[in-house]
Amino acid sequence: MLKIAFHPIYNHPLPEKHRFPMIKYELLPQQLLHEGTCIEDNFFQPQIPSDDPILAVHDSEYYKNLVNLDIKPSLARKIGFPLSNELVQRERIIADGTIKGCEFALKHGIAMNIAGGTHHAYSNRGEAFCMLNDQAIGARYLQDKGEAKRILIVDLDVHQGNGTAEIFQGDDSVFTFSMHGKGNYPFKKEISDLDIPLEKGINNQEYLSILKNTLPRLLDEVKPDFIFYLCGVDVLASDKLGTLGMTLNGCMERDRYVLKTCQKTKIPVQCSMGGGYSPDIKTIVDAHANTFRLAQDIYA
Repeated sequence: MLKIAFHPIYNHPLPEKHRFPMIKYELLPQQLLHEGTCIEDNFFQPQIPSDDPILAVHDSEYYKNLVNLDIKPSLARKIGFPLSNELVQRERIIADGTIKGCEFALKHGIAMNIAGGTHHAYSNRGEAFCMLNDQAIGARYLQDKGEAKRILIVDLDVHQGNGTAEIFQGDDSVFTFSMHGKGNYPFKKEISDLDIPLEKGINNQEYLSILKNTLPRLLDEVKPDFIFYLCGVDVLASDKLGTLGMTLNGCMERDRYVLKTCQKTKIPVQCSMGGGYSPDIKTIVDAHANTFRLAQDIYA
């Protein structure tokens, strides 16, 4: 059975007119249940994890300061959310959703997190709505438990996974692949193991051609025994923070290709949702929901 991490704390209250569409975390599971894609048993509720898997990735001083809300104002501004105890608790619970998702993926081939994809969190700082890097934490958790040796992170959010690249810089056991908008945030990119910067307005056909020419080669070269997939829907042409030209159908075909590849090769995959900032919340929810619809269909 497909297992999906969700906790009500994911929908964290923000100041009015804040540009982050936090409500999607409440609407997405409601939509999946309403349309019959999922049932209640598909969902599990993560909790606050132990500090150990977080400290295996993040600097202890940074993590202590984050938990104590003792982040310098200049660094807190880069995070983009008003800091609070509940916000930090939320971030830790999201990380636990991905950690537990790793275990479910090992059993069922796939697991998903309604939130996550916090790839702008560095080992020693947060930025761009990210404080703790959930998939980096999950990757190191699997390795420390002896459940995986070679890991591939497939980051198809429109923004480069700069924090993930920094965390695993020089680590041959985790291969970081980021395919993102060339002129988009972050404007100072880190160096992933493979970066593919995409030109502004790239269409479905061009995007999918690049992906289909790249992923099989990476599987042959890296030979991963676990995959993390960051499936941000900010690749859509309508996205306020994106630069690409993809349609809803193109985004769905991207997910179909990645998930079918993981299923066909029998490599477990954990999926975190990543970004989505289209003006119409219905577009965001529908694009994310497509990923879950495909997962249910492909892994039925």
